[in-house]
Amino acid sequence: MQDIDLPETRISRVIDGGIRSIGQLAGWLWVLLLGVIVLNVALRYLFGEGRVEFEEIQWHLNALAFLIAIAYAYSVDAHIRVDVVSARLSPRMQVWVELYGTFLLVVPFIVMLFIFSLPYFANSWALGETSQSPGGLPFRWFLKGVLPVVFILIMLGIIARLSRLWAYLTS
Repeated sequence: MQDIDLPETRISRVIDGGIRSIGQLAGWLWVLLLGVIVLNVALRYLFGEGRVEFEEIQWHLNALAFLIAIAYAYSVDAHIRVDVVSARLSPRMQVWVELYGTFLLVVPFIVMLFIFSLPYFANSWALGETSQSPGGLPFRWFLKGVLPVVFILIMLGIIARLSRLWAYLTS
């Protein structure tokens, strides 16, 4: 469905613009992650000293960058699709399939993830959760707190996409 030119709406311009800005900024997390990996490998193999906090920051940065990348990919329509059936449909029917698929599959899934992420974060926050590893990172609750924020970001991307789909169908 990537060849269908969906019209922009006021809401999609605002939301997509914000998500794209956040996504482009978060793209620098991959560069930072690469730097931490190189530093950790150099410390381990050149100086024989591995650091637990560097290993943990690697998966924290990877998780953060990946979660934001999901919202970004959805916003710029760069996510993976399986178009075996819909490729044979007319453009208008493809939009209808995406509209209903989004309402019936994507929205409930993201809402469920959001709902379950709240107590997951709240429990971690209440405990002041930190790494269990000696020398590990403090504030593990922060990474868990990113989950509901990212699900809100994805939901906003869904709202923007739905507005564009509806604009296409009603034009």
